[in-house]
Amino acid sequence: MRIVTRLIAMNRGRQLGRQFREIEHSINELPKRSRSRLGTMALREIGQAARSDFPHLYGTPPEERYLPWGQGTDIGFARARSDNPEVAMRGIALWLAAAYHETKDTPYPNLQPHHRQLMRVLRELKEDHRADTVEKWMQAPAAA
Repeated sequence: MRIVTRLIAMNRGRQLGRQFREIEHSINELPKRSRSRLGTMALREIGQAARSDFPHLYGTPPEERYLPWGQGTDIGFARARSDNPEVAMRGIALWLAAAYHETKDTPYPNLQPHHRQLMRVLRELKEDHRADTVEKWMQAPAAA
């Protein structure tokens, strides 16, 4: 049974890696202001997922909660490919939140690098958000 579990984890790692490359490409194509907004959305999604009973299954329909991994990344990935920019950003945020919780404390060595990559992207989004906030503050008129 351990061999089957490792094979499933290895396949899941490949799938997350493939999706992550497209998600990261989509994030890099966003304008700076949108990346800042995406960072806020992603952190909000991660927080909402953390409050759920099973954070690693965040975004998964209730009738599909008995799969080895949740459907949140697949749903988020499909939405991230949308032509509608708002739907795409929400999909990216959902994907980041579901993948974050799925890889957070994983015992599988092939999923751990994905968590480090996610943390790097989230850190960059957070830095974009801070820079955007400081820029808005600097450009705001002085109060008399």
